[in-house]
Amino acid sequence: MNWLTGGAQGEAKRLIIQLADSAKRDVAARELIKLGTDSVLPLIDALQTQDLSLLLYYQQILARIPSATPALTKTLATAHPIIRARAAEIFSISKDKNAIPALLDALKGEYFTVRSRAALALGNIGDAQLIPELIPLLKDREGEVRAAACVALGKFRDPSTFDEIANILLDDMKIEVRQSAALALGDTKHPAAIPYFMEALRDSFWWFEREQAIADLLNAIEKMGTPVVEPLIEALGNQEGTVRRFAAMALGNLRDPRALEELGMALYDLHHEVGKAAADALAKFGAQALDVLIESIHHPEVGIRENAVAALGKIQDARVAPILAEMLNDPDRDIQKLAVHALGQLRDERALSVLQEVAANRADRELAVAAKKILESAK
Repeated sequence: MNWLTGGAQGEAKRLIIQLADSAKRDVAARELIKLGTDSVLPLIDALQTQDLSLLLYYQQILARIPSATPALTKTLATAHPIIRARAAEIFSISKDKNAIPALLDALKGEYFTVRSRAALALGNIGDAQLIPELIPLLKDREGEVRAAACVALGKFRDPSTFDEIANILLDDMKIEVRQSAALALGDTKHPAAIPYFMEALRDSFWWFEREQAIADLLNAIEKMGTPVVEPLIEALGNQEGTVRRFAAMALGNLRDPRALEELGMALYDLHHEVGKAAADALAKFGAQALDVLIESIHHPEVGIRENAVAALGKIQDARVAPILAEMLNDPDRDIQKLAVHALGQLRDERALSVLQEVAANRADRELAVAAKKILESAK
């Protein structure tokens, strides 16, 4: 009956419509792939969709049709810029080396969206001979292209490219582009990237009023794993408190025992936020950090005791509840209230028993009310 619907391409159009129906989608996708070449032009036409969820299906199907390459390379050179970029994304999925010449041509085109998608596709294809073609894009006038070039080059995990990517990490005027450089270097997990990361950590451009940016940088640093622990420990001695704080945060996430002693010292940092970050980091070590934290609860400085009590409440260990019970007698009222809250975080019958005693104590109504709320929420 294909002659009634316009032949094989008509059938392809019918199947493309069915991709919008989740119940028919899988069958329609398989049939479109079976149709092969006859599906290609209708699917390329469908790339004009404004429905981005459907776009991904069209791209995935085209990536699985080898005979689509000639039509896609033509699209990459002649279609509307939006469609060209979408065609380049298909080659990112298929990793088709036959598309390399067309993608290299696209790198030199006038549309930055096409240049960026072509760079990403070449990075995914992964032919090391492409590296010299991608390096110049790090100086492209458009930030989106520079960012894509970083990600593409990072996929090769080639230390010879790290200096070039680090120039973006450390010097680009757009923080979003620097974030892409961090992502690229972090994904390499190569120790040669560590010195660049430590330099970035010391650069206030990364963290001054940029919480999301520094989170991305720390995530990239943590991907380096155990080789970055010693440099981070060294950073705990940096003269800038913000650098010390972020170093403590990263060490807490890495949970390497080598950092325990240094984080214990950082508990007493004169910069309150550093001490808090050190306490939070130690809490992530669990029972390994108990001795260090217990020692700090006797410190005369209230802020240090506060940080230690808050950290103890995050450690599920049988020794914690009795220690927090003692802190209910601390001379500082805020620490008493914090101890009640910390007890409520423990999954321990002894903590529950202490909270029940506090709730029943009419002599201290404020703590009693707080304990009752915790007990009620635990039911």
